[in-house]
Amino acid sequence: MTLHDTTSPAVLEQVQRRSPDPKRRILFTNATIVTMDAGHGVQHQADLLVEGDTIAAIGPGLSQDGAVIVDAADTIITPGFVDSHRHAWETQLRRIMPDVDDLGAYVMSTLARYATVFRPHDMYVGTRLAALTAIDSGITCMLDFSHNSRTPEHSDAAVEALVDSGIRGVHASMGPHFGDWDKQWPGDLARLQEQYFSSDDQLLTLRLAALATDEISGPALAYGTELARTARDLGIGVSVDALFGASSSRAVLSWARDGLLGPDLTLIHATGLTSAAWRAIGESGTTIALAPTSDAQIGLETAIPAIDEALAVGVRPGLSIDVEVALASDMFTQMRALHAIQRMRAVNAAYGTDQQPARITSRDVLDFATLQGARTNGLAHITGSLTPGKKADLLVIRAEDLNNMPLNDPIGTVVLGSDARNISAVLINGEPRKWDGQVLGVDLPALRDEVHASREYVLNTIPTA
Repeated sequence: MTLHDTTSPAVLEQVQRRSPDPKRRILFTNATIVTMDAGHGVQHQADLLVEGDTIAAIGPGLSQDGAVIVDAADTIITPGFVDSHRHAWETQLRRIMPDVDDLGAYVMSTLARYATVFRPHDMYVGTRLAALTAIDSGITCMLDFSHNSRTPEHSDAAVEALVDSGIRGVHASMGPHFGDWDKQWPGDLARLQEQYFSSDDQLLTLRLAALATDEISGPALAYGTELARTARDLGIGVSVDALFGASSSRAVLSWARDGLLGPDLTLIHATGLTSAAWRAIGESGTTIALAPTSDAQIGLETAIPAIDEALAVGVRPGLSIDVEVALASDMFTQMRALHAIQRMRAVNAAYGTDQQPARITSRDVLDFATLQGARTNGLAHITGSLTPGKKADLLVIRAEDLNNMPLNDPIGTVVLGSDARNISAVLINGEPRKWDGQVLGVDLPALRDEVHASREYVLNTIPTA
């Protein structure tokens, strides 16, 4: 089978025809496999076997018995990317404010105006569009920080959009910042858990979402003892957004005193924190989700992604997209932005001295975008690396496309050369979600009509400034 036929419709037909079989075998052959697993490393001209929803084996010359064969020569197979924080409901407002200058402008436009008129249907449209776009660009797991849960129906719509997209979704639920709402959150989390998250063996995971302090929206949405107790009672993790500066540093230290830090807690952004707050984070094993373009482009606190601060206390962070009203949608952009910003800072700090810059590598940022993102989302045992026994969340990237050829360093090619157009196939939980360069199961004209109609409703309904 030639490169042109690697993910051909004929092969897809074979895969889908055998889909009802939980033991269905798909064998990718002759690929360069970047496992992001220290025990398996990077393998050249190797095979990867998917059995059902699971990675069964990796290595050269695997048995082809009973498998659908996908000749993956001249491709790189990697784990799917993991987005550890995105506000998906806003997606029909993409790039509506590309040059927003600060957090306050975003809050007052998007959260104080647009959010207040969103219907459950608009929640569904925005969230599904975000998830499908994530799949198209190689993100197989996305944490949706859904902070517009005005009614139970708004929450239901956001969850159902994740289900319908086929992504490995993490629904992190929070009440809205402004406007009228039912005040059902966080009490409604128990119903959501029972209705949508009753099994541990499913694509969806539930988390509680909160803000770091009460400065924006008051104490009801701020993380502390009561919300931590709610999460612990439900057995779910917590993601805390808007962690910036001195007030958030004081909050982190108070959480440390109260025993509220730990691996089940994710702190988002973490810019401008004090060294004492960072020590508490590192000592507790609390996870960090960086948003490189959000911090730098919008100018959040110091405007510098806190990568050096995280690494200094032993935290390897996940990466995230944040808000598409102003930012790019894909993980390639986040990796490249962080790679460039950190290396620029390192060299600048050492300039004119005899010190050696401590620079991160392309492998580091791919680790942040895959395995560390999965750990940040509480899913490292399920996804984030190509490890036998983990779920089959993977990408097939064409290495000999015009912008990638010739293949020299596979990790460098993924991080610095590739983009969504090079992703030939995406599997999530063993199921093809993108094939031959096209996202599957999407009626694009119908989706476009739905997205445009939702956007027009929101823009025509918002209160006048």
